[in-house]
Amino acid sequence: MRFQKTLNLYYENGLTVQYRNPGLLSNRLQLGLTYVGSRLGSAIGSNAIKQDNVFLSGAYLFRMRRTVHPFVRANAGWFRADYESDIFKNLTNSSPLLSTELGLLVPTIRRISAEASLGYNLLTGDGSDSPGTLFPIFYQVSLTYAIFKPAAE
Repeated sequence: MRFQKTLNLYYENGLTVQYRNPGLLSNRLQLGLTYVGSRLGSAIGSNAIKQDNVFLSGAYLFRMRRTVHPFVRANAGWFRADYESDIFKNLTNSSPLLSTELGLLVPTIRRISAEASLGYNLLTGDGSDSPGTLFPIFYQVSLTYAIFKPAAE
């Protein structure tokens, strides 16, 4: 599960799937697929703009022998806002996504990992040629459950 907040705007929640393999850079490379949207956050029961983010990610983890693993992540995907009214039909409602994150990952003995990060969208919107609700700064907290037994770190 991923819980994300755009600074000064919406809560966007969703799902993330992450994959690490001991054979990939000594278990330091983490690949992922994520969906987050305001449909599962601020837009529930309100008139907030419904927006969706889908992206692929690649993260590199540091200090693998420690309890807390700092990481850097790059994300690439697609953003779409659903303005729901014909009044706004001339506004751009979608954009490619390209963002970076810096964060911390904490694995536990119970196969659950928690991570938190601060991110920056490299492509943002002004409302004319890109969506005006695509703000630059966001932060997130994710909880993941290891389906397969994690490799010893």
